[in-house]
Amino acid sequence: IVCCFSRDDEDTFKILIATDVHLGYLEKDAIRCNDSYNTLNEILKCAKTNQVDFILLGGDLFHENKPSRRCLHSCITMLRQYCMGDSPIRFNILSDQTVNFNTTQFPWVNYQDENLNISIPVFSIHGNHDDPTGAEGLCALDLLSASGLVNHFGHSHSVERIEISPILLQKGSTKLALYGLGSIPDERLYRMFVNNQVTMLRPKEDQDKWFNLFTIHQNRSKHGPTNYIPEQFLDDFLDLVVWGHEHECLIAPTRNEQQLFYVTQPGSSVATSLSPGEATKKHIGLLRVKGRKMNLHKIPLKTVRQFFIQDVVLGDYQDLFTPDTPHATKKVEEFCYAKVTEMLEEAERERLGCPLTPEKPLIRLRVDYSGGFETFNTSRFSQRFVDRVANPKDIIHFLRRREQKEDIKGLIKTAAVEGLRVEDLVKQYFEAAEQKVQLSLLTEQGMGKAIQEFVDKDEKDAIEELITYQLEKTQRHLQARGVTTEQDIDAEVAYFGMHWKWSCVDIFCHFNAMNRARAHRLERGDNALDADILDELAEPMDSDEGSVPFPAPTRGRGRGSRGRGGRGRGRGEDCKLMFSKFIEECRCDTRQ
Repeated sequence: IVCCFSRDDEDTFKILIATDVHLGYLEKDAIRCNDSYNTLNEILKCAKTNQVDFILLGGDLFHENKPSRRCLHSCITMLRQYCMGDSPIRFNILSDQTVNFNTTQFPWVNYQDENLNISIPVFSIHGNHDDPTGAEGLCALDLLSASGLVNHFGHSHSVERIEISPILLQKGSTKLALYGLGSIPDERLYRMFVNNQVTMLRPKEDQDKWFNLFTIHQNRSKHGPTNYIPEQFLDDFLDLVVWGHEHECLIAPTRNEQQLFYVTQPGSSVATSLSPGEATKKHIGLLRVKGRKMNLHKIPLKTVRQFFIQDVVLGDYQDLFTPDTPHATKKVEEFCYAKVTEMLEEAERERLGCPLTPEKPLIRLRVDYSGGFETFNTSRFSQRFVDRVANPKDIIHFLRRREQKEDIKGLIKTAAVEGLRVEDLVKQYFEAAEQKVQLSLLTEQGMGKAIQEFVDKDEKDAIEELITYQLEKTQRHLQARGVTTEQDIDAEVAYFGMHWKWSCVDIFCHFNAMNRARAHRLERGDNALDADILDELAEPMDSDEGSVPFPAPTRGRGRGSRGRGGRGRGRGEDCKLMFSKFIEECRCDTRQ
């Protein structure tokens, strides 16, 4: 299916592919305010230079759900500048456009509107940043759609069943079926796939002659049991999947050997967090499709600000200093200064001959000071680079391996560093536990949610209320069934627990139990999470994802609840051991 084309002809689709533009990101920052605008301008200019048939965007065109006036004005200006003109459109749409473009009062592709003069159509799905909200279910893309600048597709109105109807395009003898699905909460979409509630419709005639292109905006990498979409969930008749939402640029198509389709992950066009995935060089793709064959050429973006990240473990440099070395903190600071200077010199060498690249790079040095080292003043350190880097306030990030602690606060802080989720730890514990210590009345999901409330929101009665609520429900069930003997009770409880586990009632049980726990807390006048713990959690999340590892920070920098969170390395087993002991105590309380 992947091949090289010697020349473009009347049968070859040329498509520019980009995802996660995040227009308007840090638009109020003195240094980085124009980064996202410059890159979108480069992307659109590249489309016009290469005379593409259309542009395909994989979600998160805007960084904010309600873009600023400057953001909307700049976007409209650039779309009008590059996508309107007299160049003819050389492909036709064969599908029912009232189904494809069901979010507008003008349900047809913009280049067929007699009041508009479109030279490069833009097709886009929405992402999790610019998703539809409000009673009308509108998003920023709908404003561009109503103005005739963007064709917004892939918006599903139903929460019970999704039918993805493709936009059927034809250029010469090449037939292209363009599928799209805008961002949906991963847990919900995962459940809908499992329950066979997602259907991808296919053309009725000549199904084997269509090239099937699908664009999606979801978690691709696994961050929890259901907090991602496995590639195996997608239909095997697809030829290429354009995967948005993940910010690391992995644009070279990779083959899924089980479903036999290819996946390309263009990544973001602007770094929205200081994580390793964002440091990968940014690209967009020029896709050519002829018949059932394709070729994807990656195009490096020249206006993206350079980003260099490095990890150092102070304990690995005992030949230079130890915690007991005189003036060790000063020596560590000078060591870090040398590392940052090296990255700046590398950035300067790479920038030679690239006038479009911003002058000041992003620099991140992650320093592991475990083993007794002390931190130095990062504000004073940053002043030494204030004129040389774009992020002087957060060049240094100190982190430390946590020693095992027997109290729950130690667990909270360790898990925060690890980026682990309570739901995962509960599931892993009971998967490894013996049969005799498995839950009978409670479910793993319910227990995980209750502990999540205890950890995140300091709901001290969460676990107790969940147990009490479930116990009351079980007692009422046994009374209604008229069960009296011990053997029948055990059998009925086992059946009831299994029914509970696989039904949606567990969600409502957790909801009601948590409401009771909050009511108890309000009666006591308790406050929320300890301020000391909040301070420990103020480090921003690393990258883009729909959910947040626990505990969710209630304050801090970065992009808030849409960050991906760092995935720890090497310390997860310690946290799991601590959590196993905590779960064992909860299990004993449950039996009592």
